[in-house]
Amino acid sequence: MTSEKGRTAVFLDRDGTINVEKEYLHRAEEFEFVPGAPEAIRLLKEAGFLVVVVTNQSGVARGYYDEAAVHRLHRFVDLELATVGASVDAYYLCPHHPHHGIGPYRTECACRKPLPGMLLSAAADLGIDLSRSWIVGDKAADVEAGLAAGCRTILVRTGYGAAEEHLVPPDVTVCDDIFAAARAIITHLRS
Repeated sequence: MTSEKGRTAVFLDRDGTINVEKEYLHRAEEFEFVPGAPEAIRLLKEAGFLVVVVTNQSGVARGYYDEAAVHRLHRFVDLELATVGASVDAYYLCPHHPHHGIGPYRTECACRKPLPGMLLSAAADLGIDLSRSWIVGDKAADVEAGLAAGCRTILVRTGYGAAEEHLVPPDVTVCDDIFAAARAIITHLRS
């Protein structure tokens, strides 16, 4: 959807939101969608939203895998999503960590959630109106990044969400999973 202000997007955290949480996931053979995730992404696309993945990947900073491994995994996700008529418009990743990084990846950055850098970059790159957009994630850091960027926010109970639910402001929408979040966003759009 596009208005005079720009396009609307749903920013999605990756690990624990789209896929089952597995620490430092970077191999296709270990990837597993949260049930309903591909269908949720398809619904959001059909409703006219850009779908943008924003993911902290401190495994790169720690030297567990490189950025190329993350991009390979995202290409695999794209192929899997295509089988159900879904797609992601863009992926943004933060490969940094302020304390546990090695080399140039050990740095304070503006892109690591809870900071809004990835969302701000996507908005500039893709012409997104952040005030009309959403972020869905399983951590308080996702919610904080969305609030800092001026987005509407949803915490899902998958991944770390059930344990972090008490950390988010009381006016943040909480849904069981990404499919329920997609339905809530679309319901809000129609109201």
